[in-house]
Amino acid sequence: MLTDQLANLFERDIAKLKTEITAYREESNLWVTDADIANSGGNLCLHLMGNLQHYIGHILGGSGYERNRPEEFSRKNIPVATICTELDHIRQLIPATIRSVSTDQLNAQYPEKVFPESMTTEFFLLHLYAHLNYHLGQINYHRRLLDTKK
Repeated sequence: MLTDQLANLFERDIAKLKTEITAYREESNLWVTDADIANSGGNLCLHLMGNLQHYIGHILGGSGYERNRPEEFSRKNIPVATICTELDHIRQLIPATIRSVSTDQLNAQYPEKVFPESMTTEFFLLHLYAHLNYHLGQINYHRRLLDTKK
């Protein structure tokens, strides 16, 4: 079933996100930006954590999570250990929530209006998975750029 496959992919790639965040040679580099790079790896990670907890954990799973999207991009210097603890929680929450989604729910309209056009929950879960990987790639590139600078 699609929910099992998506749950496995989210679990795998949330683990990859944790690997990327912990791979920065200098923890302070996680928060580096410049004129051409508006979002740090740390802020992209916070954005992904907020996004997944809101759209999957809260909307589909009723977790009660309250999102503060502006803080995802404005908070800085959060210890990697704190981020990792939250990622461990998310790595449990998101797959479990996805596995609990029924076929009827997958085929129904997603319960929150996100885009101008309506979409099924199945479509939006696929979109969220692509979004996770888009930013995961950005974080990987950000880290490798900074880790090669001397």
